[in-house]
Amino acid sequence: MSAPDIVFVGNARCFHTMDWFRSAQAVCAPRRVVFATDLIESEGHTRLITGRDEVIDLLNVDRLLLREQSRRGNLWRNLVKFAMLPVQAALLRRLYRRMPGAAYHAHTMYYMLLCRAAGVPFVGTPQGSEILIRPKRSRVYRWFATRALQAADTVTVDSVAMADGVRELSGREAVVVQNGIDVAAIRHLAANPGGRAGILSIRGVSPNYRLEVVLAARSRLGVRLPLTLAYPFWDAAELTRVRAAMIQGDRDLGRLDRTDLYREMGRASLVVSVPSSDSSPRSVYEAVFSGACVAVTANPYLDALPPCMRSRIVVVDLADARWLDRALEQAESIVASPYEPTAEAMELFDQRRSMQRVADRYYGGGRQ
Repeated sequence: MSAPDIVFVGNARCFHTMDWFRSAQAVCAPRRVVFATDLIESEGHTRLITGRDEVIDLLNVDRLLLREQSRRGNLWRNLVKFAMLPVQAALLRRLYRRMPGAAYHAHTMYYMLLCRAAGVPFVGTPQGSEILIRPKRSRVYRWFATRALQAADTVTVDSVAMADGVRELSGREAVVVQNGIDVAAIRHLAANPGGRAGILSIRGVSPNYRLEVVLAARSRLGVRLPLTLAYPFWDAAELTRVRAAMIQGDRDLGRLDRTDLYREMGRASLVVSVPSSDSSPRSVYEAVFSGACVAVTANPYLDALPPCMRSRIVVVDLADARWLDRALEQAESIVASPYEPTAEAMELFDQRRSMQRVADRYYGGGRQ
């Protein structure tokens, strides 16, 4: 008996979701792996779907959204998607009737709610903020999130903190699946025999990621050390404030594809990631595998890292006026030695190995 087809239900603009999709295509070939979505290219996001992908339209809303990312744009997008939910649920229900034996995997809370509304059995993977932040800010969001979580056949998360949050919200036990990364590509593209210099920020430009704190710390150094910004998403108002604090020699690279991002990681002495809330940051792991030193704030996900990865990370206290200076001092000695991942790190973080485990357990098996 052949294994079932696989249907990803999610946002085709999201790097994380698309990485899961790409890994499934590689690991589960020659099985049919399709992507059902309502978002492909809008609000300044780069198109990630290609002409070779099989995409199923769940009433695409790209043309209804604003031109750039902002808080107003986020609110408007949520209103549009909420209004379209009944129609999208009907389209997804129709797809399920055509492909009743497929394995459905919903990425992010909205698409978990969509599967619930459509009556489709699914594996659900929420994002960190959808469990750790938003339910605390909105009772309405908490109500919908709880029901989406309870409807899933299985919930996968990327950290113990998220598993605890899922249990608190819904009473469900989530399965921790570590965020995998493309180890082979990183090791190849980040190789830089010319040495390392400068600071690289790799997270989003929004208040949660505290870029203004990074810029203020750099200004206290008394040296014009260049800062490079690369970010997967941004809030327009926050980006304006950040750009106003930049100096000559800084670089604003915006949203990079993986190839260029890994090359930038290979050039940096210190990569900075200091959000106020975090779950299991894939970009931090990518930076470590690139050979950089990474400055982070204290977080439970650090306890689960293999020693070889933990040794490349500097935990900083943002209340210390010299935190960036101290991190740079440690980075100088850390990057002097190349990073050599252990077998434990490879087993935990290579994305194809992670996807193989997911496929074996939830998709009816890996490569056929």
